Amino acid sequence: MTPERERTLQHPQQPALPDLDNLMKHVAAGDQNAFATLYDAIAPRAYGLIRRIVRDPALAEDVTQDALVEVWRTASRFDPERGSAVGWILSIAHHRAVDRVRAEQAAADRDRRVGTASVPFDEVIAEVTARLEHEAVRRCLRALTGIQREAILLAYYGGLTYRDVAERLGAALPTIKTRMRDGLIRLRDCLGVALG
Repeated sequence: MTPERERTLQHPQQPALPDLDNLMKHVAAGDQNAFATLYDAIAPRAYGLIRRIVRDPALAEDVTQDALVEVWRTASRFDPERGSAVGWILSIAHHRAVDRVRAEQAAADRDRRVGTASVPFDEVIAEVTARLEHEAVRRCLRALTGIQREAILLAYYGGLTYRDVAERLGAALPTIKTRMRDGLIRLRDCLGVALG
């Protein structure tokens, strides 16, 4: 085997790329056939670049499609004075890939935050539970006699001693103690909990 033939087998000849700069002029003018030729010529290279950034093959395919659609839409912005069509197209592909990676990362971070955001959820549950408990206590307090309700409110919510409650209500100390004991038993039964 000749050295030239061996070199050809090891490094097969790649088909020559069409003049992409010239094709871009036609694409900018809306020539769909020129875009199809451009697409076939550059898509594998764009995919390769995007695949190295994105990693996921299916996602890389989507990003490649998005990038090449952007090339079609913005072809009139291509300026051959500022660089080659290949460079311009691969720049768009690179930006699209980086944007997609950032978007995927942001979505993953957002999902992680939502998944670990149990503190606010727990706070909401605690607040709702407290409100329901307060409403149940109010309902049960309304079921007490006037003196029972007043004595309990003054002692537990007003922080007064039995003696202070008795003085405030103008009743004997043993009467206040009895009313409060009876009122607490009724509250316990109404709320369905054991009061200490």
